Amino acid sequence: MTSKRIALSSDHAAIELRQKVAAHIASLGWEAVDVGPTTPESTPYPERGAEAAQLVASGDCRFGIVLCGTGQGIMMAANKVKGIRCGVCSEGFSARMIRQHNDANMLSIGARVVGESLALEIVEAFLGAEFEGGRHATRVDMIKALEA
Repeated sequence: MTSKRIALSSDHAAIELRQKVAAHIASLGWEAVDVGPTTPESTPYPERGAEAAQLVASGDCRFGIVLCGTGQGIMMAANKVKGIRCGVCSEGFSARMIRQHNDANMLSIGARVVGESLALEIVEAFLGAEFEGGRHATRVDMIKALEA
């Protein structure tokens, strides 16, 4: 898949960081498909995570990036959508490894866990990595089989 579209969403706790991530990915040549809230009223992270995940699962977007306070809840919701492999990362090494070893198609970040510059580094590590295949492909196939 060669799409340069990234589904982007958050709950109310991560609006500001999500908007900074959107601007950053645009500067890297990606198109942000932002389906997150724009006002600070409480919004449920399960709905926000699922909406972004459905865009990725459908093939409309190549990747997804979701954010909430810790990154955990929205990641759990995204992973309930068939075909999604989303990991929460608070540093670049893990973001790179979930792409290289797990063929992750979504990244989750905790806006109350990492600052802006680190979040942007995490995004770059995720987007800059490629799935290595090989022995990792067998394990990813095992994860896919769990959905069946």
